[in-house]
Order: sequence, then C-alpha cells, then structure tokens
Amino acid sequence: MTQREVRLHCRLPKPAIPKEELAAFALDVLGRLNLEGEVGVKLCSDATMAAYNRKFRGKMGPTDVLSFPDGVTDPEGGRYLGDIVISVPVAARQAKEAGHGLAAELKLLLLHGILHLAGYDHETDGGTMRRKERALRKEWGI
Repeated sequence: MTQREVRLHCRLPKPAIPKEELAAFALDVLGRLNLEGEVGVKLCSDATMAAYNRKFRGKMGPTDVLSFPDGVTDPEGGRYLGDIVISVPVAARQAKEAGHGLAAELKLLLLHGILHLAGYDHETDGGTMRRKERALRKEWGI
C-alpha cells in the first residue's frame, strides 16, 4: 500500500491560503514522482524566510522556497522525505509579476521543493531538474 502524507502549516492571517488544494497538489506530485513518505510544508512570512535563508544558506533576505531533504525511515517503515519552507509574500510578488494567482505560484514552488526532496538539484544536474519541472508544469497547465 502506498503511504503519502503532506502536513501543511500556515499561521499567516492573510492572504487566504487554499491549504487543502495545495496539500492535494503536493500529494499528486509525490505520486507522479513515485515517492512514498511524509512531507512537511511551512508557509511563512518574509522575516521567517530571511532567517532560514541566513541560517542555512548564509544569504541575506528572503527567498521563495527552501527544501530540507531528510529521508529517515521510522521504526514502522514510514519515511520522512523532508521539509519545504515557502515565503508567501515572495510567492505573492512572483505571482503578480508572472500574471497568475497566488495558488498557482504556491503550486510551482511546492513542485520545485518536492523535486529537491526527490534528489534533484538544478545547480549541479546539468538541466535534469529543469526539464523534469517543465514537463510536470506542462501536465498541470501551470
């Protein structure tokens, strides 16, 4: 039996976040990548993202998405794939620049983050992740 779970956390009062839609999308991504396990997703403010970016990448200011692969298997055989952190304000700005809605941008960032949890790395893989991401985006029309 396939085991997939997405835990999505967002404490931001605004804007309204379609949590169920995003969690369902993340589960679909996991399925299309044939990944089993649990993913944690945190939607946060620019200040929170800037702190993560400084601590884990040594870079100042917020970024759009960070992924923290894990891959640990628990005693019951469940696998924790890792965590994804997304800055909602950065996503909102990028959505506006791209001319689409916030939900679409959050899906793009989730897809990007999950690909990193799956082991893809656009900085070192010679375009493999970019091609995979583009193909999946085309399938969903985003």
